[in-house]
Amino acid sequence: MKKGIIICIAVLMVLSLTTTCFAQDMGKKLARGLANVLTGWVEIPKNIYDTSVEDNIFSGLTLGLVKGVGMAVVRTGAGVYETVTFPFPIPEDFAPVLEPEFVFSE
Repeated sequence: MKKGIIICIAVLMVLSLTTTCFAQDMGKKLARGLANVLTGWVEIPKNIYDTSVEDNIFSGLTLGLVKGVGMAVVRTGAGVYETVTFPFPIPEDFAPVLEPEFVFSE
């Protein structure tokens, strides 16, 4: 009886070590598109902060602002594209149009 319990616990521990794999599908593409449409503007303060940390505050407020506005337009546009084309596997297998998929993804 004790061996059976130990074997069950060992099997459960091994099974709990597996990772979940998320396949790309039209639901995920729609969610990604809507998220990018709604959060595209977050690229502006994110790029200001990132550029300020990398260089200095003046660069952050000038170059970071320009990069942020540009990326906000790109991310929002990609979100609109993915929202409109979510039922179709374009690009192949519903792959993301923009990397990283979301504003705060690494």
